[in-house]
Amino acid sequence: MKISLRALRINAGFTLKEENKKLSISSETLRSYENQKTHPDFKKLSEILSLYNVKYGDIVYSEDYKDLVIARA
Repeated sequence: MKISLRALRINAGFTLKEENKKLSISSETLRSYENQKTHPDFKKLSEILSLYNVKYGDIVYSEDYKDLVIARA
């Protein structure tokens, strides 16, 4: 199963504001990650992985590069 970062956040029950506090970045930056306009640096990506308890190897890009998704077995 694949899930977008936005869906991952929503399924975890976080609003943008709540996630922004947990990751110490703006809601605009989070939206940009979710919409694939920008990508987190390695440090921030590590924080996201930790927050959602997923592995780096689980992250893949969709074929059209529009969604950063988490692959779930």
